[in-house]
Amino acid sequence: MSEQLRVGMVGYAFMGAAHSQAWRTVNRFFDLPLSARMRAVCGRSRSGVAAAAEKLGWESHTTDWRSLIDRDDVDLIDICTPGDTHAEIALAALAAGKHVMCEKPLANTVAEAREMAAAATAAQASGVRSMCGFNYRRVPAVALMRRLVEAGRIGALRHVRAVYLQDWIVDPEFPLVWRLRKEVAGSGALGDIGAHIIDLTQFVTGRSIRSVTAMTETFVKSRPLPEASAGLSASAAGEQRGDVTVDDAALFLARLDGGAIATYEATRFATGRKNGLRVELNGSLGSLVFDFERMNELAFYDGGQPAAEQGFRRILVTEAEHPYMAAWWPPGHLIGYEHSFTHEMRDLIEAIGVGKDPAPSFTDALQVQLVLDAVSRSAVSAQWTEVESV
Repeated sequence: MSEQLRVGMVGYAFMGAAHSQAWRTVNRFFDLPLSARMRAVCGRSRSGVAAAAEKLGWESHTTDWRSLIDRDDVDLIDICTPGDTHAEIALAALAAGKHVMCEKPLANTVAEAREMAAAATAAQASGVRSMCGFNYRRVPAVALMRRLVEAGRIGALRHVRAVYLQDWIVDPEFPLVWRLRKEVAGSGALGDIGAHIIDLTQFVTGRSIRSVTAMTETFVKSRPLPEASAGLSASAAGEQRGDVTVDDAALFLARLDGGAIATYEATRFATGRKNGLRVELNGSLGSLVFDFERMNELAFYDGGQPAAEQGFRRILVTEAEHPYMAAWWPPGHLIGYEHSFTHEMRDLIEAIGVGKDPAPSFTDALQVQLVLDAVSRSAVSAQWTEVESV
C-alpha cells in the first residue's frame, strides 16, 4: 500500500454522511502515517449515489459494491449499510485482502457475527485490519471516563446504569422504514441504540456482561408503508400498513464479571428525548457520570475528599491533556457529534499505518452481538440468561 489509504464506502445516508465528514477531516487535524483518500462511494440509486459523491466529496461512484471491492485503487471498504448486508460485504472484502470498517451492530445474527469475526481473525495474518464502528468510544469525555476507572479513581465497581432514549417513532403514523423491519435491521431499539450502551459500558469499565434478564415491547404493531418502497402515491401508501417486526423498547438487568450489577434501557418511545444517552458508574471510592447531551463534560464524585468538600464536580473535557483534544481548539471551545467519527477514523488509520489491530475488533463486536442475543432470548423466556462465550 502507498502512503495513501484509499477508501471505498458502501452506503451514503445518515452514517455515510457522518463517515464522509470524518474521512474528509481526519488528516487535516491529526498527524497520521497514512493519508485517507476518498476514492469511491457505492449506493443502490444511480442518481442518488452520484449526487452523494459530489456533495460528500468522493472522487467516483458506483451502484455495485462487488466492483468496488474488485478495484485495485481501493484499500479499505467502509460499510455504512443496513445490517442485513454487513456480513456479505465484509466477508467479500476481507477475502479480497481489503481492510474493513463496519458500522454497528456487526451483523443481524450471532451466526453472521461469528463468521465475520473468524474471517477478520484469519485475515490478520496477512496484515488485513478490521474494526467495528462504535463511535461513542471516541467521545473525549468517555475516553477520560475509561482512564479514570483504569486508574482506580472510583475503586471497585459496584453499579452501572445506562440509558439511551429517543422519541423519533412516537407518532403511530410514522412510516415503516427499514429500521422497523427485522429482516433488514435485525432488531429494533435493542440493536440500534442498545448496542451502543452495551459496548460503551463494557469499554469504560473493562468488564463484560455475563448474564441478563430482559423485557422488550413493541408499542405500535403496524405502520403505514413508505411511499417509495410501496411504489404508491403518498395517499395510497398511507392507506396501506405493514407489521412492525422489531422491538420499540428493551430493558434489562445484567451481572458483569467482577461482581458489579447493571441496568440498561433502550427506547424509541421516550417522548421529548432526542438522543439521550447517559451512563453512570458507582464504585467503592467514587462515581462517574456521562451524559451525551452534555458531551464535553464528565461528572466525577471523589469519595476520598473531606466530607465538607464532597460532591459531584464538572470536568470540562477540552484541555489538550484530554483524549483527542490536542488536535482541536483552545480549552473551552467545544466539539460535537461528528468529531467522534473523526476520532474513530484517526484510530483506524493509525492502527493500519503502524501494523496493529484496531479496537473494537470484530471479535469485540461479536461479544456485543452475544449480549444482544441473550437479551432477546431472555425477553422470550422471562428468565435469567447467560451470555454465550466468544
